Amino acid sequence: MLQAIGVEKFYGDLHVLKGVDVSIQKGEVVSIVGASGAGKSTLLHLLGTLDQPDKGSVRLLDQELQALKGDALAAFRNRHIGFIFQFHNLLPEFTAEENILLPGMIAGKKPSELAKKARELAGILGVEKRLEHKPSALSGGEQQRIAVARALINDPAIIFADEPSGNLDSVSADALHQLFFTLRDAFRQTFVIVTHNPELALMADRTLTMQDGKLLSDVSNLPHQGSGLS
Repeated sequence: MLQAIGVEKFYGDLHVLKGVDVSIQKGEVVSIVGASGAGKSTLLHLLGTLDQPDKGSVRLLDQELQALKGDALAAFRNRHIGFIFQFHNLLPEFTAEENILLPGMIAGKKPSELAKKARELAGILGVEKRLEHKPSALSGGEQQRIAVARALINDPAIIFADEPSGNLDSVSADALHQLFFTLRDAFRQTFVIVTHNPELALMADRTLTMQDGKLLSDVSNLPHQGSGLS
């Protein structure tokens, strides 16, 4: 469902990505690991349309992403892509429920349908009793669960997560990691997760290891399946 071919990225004279090839299948949970500065977040941003490659191509759902510009790109991103970041990026003046609803409101969906979906997601994520609270009244784990619900509200094809548990204590982090797999099993949701957490990386179906802007290895973590190198 997602394919990047020969992706390169420069920031001035700094060659951050050096010809990366990635393929993601529907329903996969894929982790991206590597040392700081290896290019993990840059790759995630390119795959998620938050940035554009200088060379190579990225296709999602048979759409060449570089062909989309401006409002068309924003609409495609809103409809098909969800994001979860280390710092939840919830809007402090809105309630948890209002934060969840925002992407759906931007997409022009019916308020009644959105409210029903938000309650359903909140129930699955265990925050149904916190919907009327503002972010400042929520724990770190609750805030991140609200951010997960927001990422899911439009039923995206894929969710990109950049260090989603990096700001959580170990108990909340473990609970969040389990949630990703619960959501994958319940909705056949696809996740691509940049992480420094070794437990989360090994829980994923595949682990992509980056080094110096290149994909060093692509290893299956599933039993009875082989591993390959790029």
